[in-house]
Amino acid sequence: MAKYLAQIILVGAQVVGRAFMRALRQEFAASRAAADARGRSERPQSAAASRIIGISLQEAQQILNVSNLNPEEIQKNYDHLFKVNDKSVGGSFYLQSKVVRAKERLDEELRIQAKDEKEKSWKAET
Repeated sequence: MAKYLAQIILVGAQVVGRAFMRALRQEFAASRAAADARGRSERPQSAAASRIIGISLQEAQQILNVSNLNPEEIQKNYDHLFKVNDKSVGGSFYLQSKVVRAKERLDEELRIQAKDEKEKSWKAET
């Protein structure tokens, strides 16, 4: 009887182990596909900025609640969210840091766009 119980436990562990490994492989493949898609959808400089700052452009726009890259709107929303999440008024330091990172990412994207426009206008002149 003990022999059969041991065999059942062993077979069960093998089945669970295989299912876990299959799920892990699927997760790695999905993660790789998402990273590739993100890299293709953004310009190389923008993708590099996302990796350096650690936040995507879309996530930064969602955090600061902006739909387009308008510097005045970004600054206004940043100031409001930064003040609201100040720890001295009962806010969250974590949320405040997310707001700061989002602002940094959007500022970097604005810098990249300005640089691209400057290069295009320079190429058009020559």
